[in-house]
Order: sequence, then structure tokens, then C-alpha cells
Amino acid sequence: MNNKLRKTLLTTGLASAVMMASAASTGNNGKGNVTDGNPLMNKSVLPYGAPDFKIIKETDYLPALKVGIEQKREEIRKIVDNKEKPTFKNTILAYEMSGHLLERVSNVFFALTNAHKTPILAQAENEAIPLLTVLENEISFNQKFFERVKYVYDHERNTLKGEDKKLLDEIYKGFVRSGALLPADKKTRMEEINNRIATLQQEFGNTLPEATNEAAVWVETREELAGLSDADIAQCKKDAESRGAKAPYCIVIVNTTQQAILANLDNRDLRRRVYEASIHRADGTGKYNNFPVIAEIAKLRAEKAELMGYKNYASYSLDDTMAKNTDNVYAFLKQLIKEYTPKAEAETKAIEAYARKTMGKDFTLEPYDRFYYSAKMKKEQFNFSDDEVKPYFDIDTVLFKGVFYAAGKAYGLTFKERKDLPTYHPDMKVFEVINNDGKPMALFYCDYFRRPTKRGGAWMNAFVKQSRQRGQLPVIYNVCNSAKAPEGQPTLLTWDEVTTMFHEFGHALHGMLSDCHYNTLSGTSVARDFVEMPSQFNESFAIVPEIFANYAKHYQTGKPMPEELKKKMTESLNFHTAYALGENLAATCADLAWHCLAASQVPTADKAKDFEAEALKQIGLLNTQIPPRYHTSYFNHVWGGGYAAGYYSYLWSEVLAVNCADYFKKHGALNPAVGQAFRTKILSRGNTEDLMKMFSDFTGMKSPDAAALLKARGL
Repeated sequence: MNNKLRKTLLTTGLASAVMMASAASTGNNGKGNVTDGNPLMNKSVLPYGAPDFKIIKETDYLPALKVGIEQKREEIRKIVDNKEKPTFKNTILAYEMSGHLLERVSNVFFALTNAHKTPILAQAENEAIPLLTVLENEISFNQKFFERVKYVYDHERNTLKGEDKKLLDEIYKGFVRSGALLPADKKTRMEEINNRIATLQQEFGNTLPEATNEAAVWVETREELAGLSDADIAQCKKDAESRGAKAPYCIVIVNTTQQAILANLDNRDLRRRVYEASIHRADGTGKYNNFPVIAEIAKLRAEKAELMGYKNYASYSLDDTMAKNTDNVYAFLKQLIKEYTPKAEAETKAIEAYARKTMGKDFTLEPYDRFYYSAKMKKEQFNFSDDEVKPYFDIDTVLFKGVFYAAGKAYGLTFKERKDLPTYHPDMKVFEVINNDGKPMALFYCDYFRRPTKRGGAWMNAFVKQSRQRGQLPVIYNVCNSAKAPEGQPTLLTWDEVTTMFHEFGHALHGMLSDCHYNTLSGTSVARDFVEMPSQFNESFAIVPEIFANYAKHYQTGKPMPEELKKKMTESLNFHTAYALGENLAATCADLAWHCLAASQVPTADKAKDFEAEALKQIGLLNTQIPPRYHTSYFNHVWGGGYAAGYYSYLWSEVLAVNCADYFKKHGALNPAVGQAFRTKILSRGNTEDLMKMFSDFTGMKSPDAAALLKARGL
């Protein structure tokens, strides 16, 4: 999932400067107002204020952003120039209500730059990011504005309650974490750092999709694709045609290190080519090299943390999370590493021994062989392959009879398709979400198919966030990257893709079921080591017997998956699970290693690859057989997004999710009372309460139980 677009520039920090931001004249140069007739200038008249993609042109976004920036700037000026004594109403609420146009346009614009970035939008983004960063810095370092906020914090905080108090705390904390208490010279340097980091993150974000597309592996003959299904071969042909047909077939590289297609490719040399294309996509081996950008970002982040009085960026970043500090995170990770390591070693030895049965005793297992022989072992041990279940996972059936069905059972929701509402791409669908009391409560958009204009991965975000104060109902979207079947054929999913749909819909539910007063606090506006919990928890519904039986039906016959096949699949889910945990641990520890450095310790670009290897070696995770899920050079979460020193949060929040799933299992997975409790105590609350308290209120646990994660993963 990507950065959640939150309300205020300050409460999101620099990462969201890449998503909202700043100055520049909106003058017309004597040629008429550039915003005349621009549909983005006014709130959409469509239901829920949904964006009217039917009339919005790509050239509308940048002019509207510039006007929104100027409006936000003027609204801040009015707050600062107010001669009355600062109060919660005339300062904090006024700030909360500012920037409507900028937020409305930004929400839509950045949705497209992630999911359907055309050359026009890419150019607009390049121009918008510096403007937005300037605005963020203007607000962050506006001393008169901060003095008003601080006055309210010092004089009214003890009289405020509930969301009012939480809103004040978040805004005040946002200023402080942005450097509002720094002396003038350090503020100037912080502003320079923010500007440069925003530019570099944008550069990384632009380069990585290009590098990933360029890394595609071209294949001349069908024979080289031996082992792939007819459907997969057809997809390779389709991908080649959509990318210029340099050869008859093309294997597209996905965002992670390992490529799922390696599990079926018989041709070892082609497996090697695919794997190497993946790991070298952006390390300078080919056309692209992200290390200069990465080294500079890391050094600037470390300097920023030092300006703020922290020993490194990880300490600065973690201070605003559930985990609180690096000691807690490393204690958590080392517990997992200790349990994981012997399992991983045994797993690798078993795969290599299996491969030697057919390849000879001198065969050495390489990382590009692992998925291939593991899949064969899995098929032999369980008489099962992933391809056997794909006919039972038609994407529409999974959505309607799985994802939506589960939400209906757990939370009483129903979904009505809205074909009258326009989308930014014809592959998308829109649904109106009906509450359990019969009232319409949200819109949900889904964009599930990959295309060259979409970045890799899967995520959720909002066109409109929920807010009672603003009278806003949520407009939420999910984006995935499944391969679309040729025209007239059903799109069949792997089990991983099924769980990804459930996962992202968990984020969507967090946004749709939000019931908060303030926009800033609503929905997914929570600490990043909590935000993944509802999504990872929602994955647990995919395998609940009643739900599974409702959607796992053969796309041709409509018959449910045979019990024997289901048993093979479920038993195989924990087969060789050390790999999945290990790749996550390695990526997590690489991320932390970079961000636990002082500015003087950050390696130069030419030493970056060696630094990652040494960091993994030091913590016991340097394993060629189990590489990081993302090597440093293409780790978008960290260098292009908002997960710097925060990738651990996927494992941290998975513990929370497993604990919640265990509670559901104990009290009835589809018990409406349990679903309502989860909705009331967690999904609806946004960031209005202490997150550990919300977790405890639901589960009854004083603290999360990490051992449950290892058990859930079969370790």
C-alpha cells in the first residue's frame, strides 16, 4: 500500500510533501484565466463529490493545484493576521477547514500519477512537487502561525476533550516534528533539506517504474517458455505487444525481488535472466542507477534527524509510532530472526537435496532455482500446484462473493454497482456501499489490472475522506496489478492475488467505516505500524470456510472447489514459509540499517550495495537464497514513499492482525456482534484515540503477542 493522503501538510511530514504542496503564480499572462472552465475548481456535483473523470482533462490538474496552493496560502495568512487572541476555534479549527480545493485536487491528481501516469501527468507532477514542498515549508516554519498554535496548546489543551484535544495534539506535534522549535539558522537548513528530499524522492519515484519496465525480459520462442500454462504464455505475448513487440514474448518484471513466474519456467537460463533483470533493474548494471539518489536522501534524512536532536533518522521517525524506538523494534525483529533462522536453513537444504535428485549431486541451488524446485516439491508432497486452484478464483467472483460477501457478513454492508459514475480508466468499477441500516455510506472504486502507466504493487487511498464536520462521506479506491486476461476470457487469480484483494479491501474498510468528526483524524490517518493491521486482518476472511465456499467456484461449471483440493491448498499454505518471513525481515533490517546511520556514516553511492550486504551480514540475514523482498536500489516504500525506517511495520502490524483474527476465531469469525465490535472499537475510530488502547479494548490483551505470528506462519 502507498502513503495515505492526510489532511494537513504538517501532520504528515515530508513524505506527504510529495503529495500536497505549494507556491507559484496563477497569473494568466494576458491570455485569459487558465482555470476558466476547469471542472476541478468547484466541488463535483456527482454523488459523494466523486471526481467527474468524464469532464476532467489531464491539463486541468496543474492549474487547479496552483490555485489551491494560493488559496491555502491566503487562508493561512488570514489565521496569522487575526488580531483576536488565539483560540481553538479561530486557529486550530480554521486550519482544519483550510485547503479544501488543494486537498480535493491533490487527492485525485496523485491517484492518477500512481495508477495511470501519462506523460502529461508526469510533467505536471514534476512541476507540482516543488510548489507543494515550498508551501509545506512556509507553513511549517511560519513562526507567527506556530505561536498561535502553541498559545492554544498551552492555554486550552486541558479544557478540551475527545477529538478536539486529539486534533490540537496532532497539529501541535506536526509543527514541532517539522522543526518549529528550532532556531532560525536550523530552520533555514531544514527547509533546504525538505526541498531537496522532495525533489529526490520524486526523481526516485519517476525512475523506478521506467527501470522496471526497461528490465522486462524478451523471449524469442514459445519453446523457451516451457512450463508455463497456455494462459501465462498468452499473457507474455500480450505484454510483448503492449511494449513494442521487440520479440514475440515478454516477461514483465514485478516490483518484488523474486518473480512468481520463476516457479514454472523450465528453462534455467531464462530463470537466471529474469532474476538478474529483477535484482539489477536500478543498481547501475544497466541503464538505471538509483544509488546516487538513495545515498543523498539517506544523508539528508540523517542530517534532518540531527537538527531535531535525534541521533539518527530511525530514532526521529519511530518517536511517532506505536513501537516508539529502535530498541523495541530490534527486540521484536531479533525474536523473529532467532526462530526463523534454523527453519530457513533447513528449508534451503531440503530444496537443494530435492533438486539434486534430478540434477545430480553437484547441483548448486541458486536463488532463481528456489521457487522452481520448491513448487515441484510442493506439488509432489501435496500433489498440488498453484495453477490447479486458479480456475476457482475468477476475479469477479472473488470480489462479489468473497470480498464483498465477507464485509456483508461481518459488518452488514451491501454493494451496488454504479455504472453511471465515470472512472479514469475503462477497466475500473465503482460501487455504492450501503450501511447495515440501509443508508448509503460510501463509494468504492477498484482498479485491479496492471498496465505500463501504473506503478507496481497494490494500495488503497481516498478521493474523499470521511468527516462529520465537513459533511463528507468517504470515496475510497483500491489498486492492484493482476494481469488481465485476453478479451473474452476470465481473469483467474493466484491465491496470493486473492489475499491481496482481501488485504487492500481491509484498508478500504478502514476508510469507508470511519466515523470521525475531523478530516485530519479520520480513516487511515494512523501510525504506519498500525495502518496495516486492518488490512492484514481482513486477509483472514479469505479462508473462513463459509466465505471460501461462497467464492471458490469453478469459472466454467460454477461448482465449488473440491474438499480434497481445498485441503491440499490450505495444507500447502505453510509450505516453505520461512522464505516469505525471511525476505521481509531482510528488507526490514536493510531499511533500518540505512536509517540508523549518522549523516557522517552514510556510504557513498558506489558503496551502497556493499553497505546493504554488510548490514544484513551483521544481523544474520545475508542469505543469497533468501534475498530482501526489495533490494535497496528498488525499495520504493523507503526511498519513494513514506516507510523510511518503517518497513518493520508490516510485521509489527501483522502481529496485531493475527491477535485480532484469533479473537474473531474464538468468538465466531462471522458473528455480527464481533464484527460490530471490531468496527466500533477500531475501524471507525481513525486516529481519535491511543492506538494501543484501541487494540486492547477490542482484544482484551494488554500488549500484542508476537509468538502468535510465528504460529500463524507455521513456524
